[in-house]
Amino acid sequence: MRARIYRPARNTMQSGTAGTRDWLLEFAPAEARETDPLMGWTSSGDTQSQVRLRFATQAEAEAFAEARGIKYIVIQPKPRAANIRPGGYAENFSTNRRQVWTH
Repeated sequence: MRARIYRPARNTMQSGTAGTRDWLLEFAPAEARETDPLMGWTSSGDTQSQVRLRFATQAEAEAFAEARGIKYIVIQPKPRAANIRPGGYAENFSTNRRQVWTH
């Protein structure tokens, strides 16, 4: 049984970073998924692939895996530069703008 420990990336549909501070331990699938011939759904008999455990730190996740004899891989997150605009969103509606704001 193998697992990977990682910090998830932010949702691409949102600008916030909610849910990206925790570390996840996720098990690798032990068997391939199959397509149901009648309904077309994909399924698997492997229930461990559905388990996602959350931890506050990477060390906690590693300690959990080592205590239970789980082989794991740690995937380090890529640093992301903050996208902070000098005036912020309110600058779009400021009365002292240099040029007229149009769509």
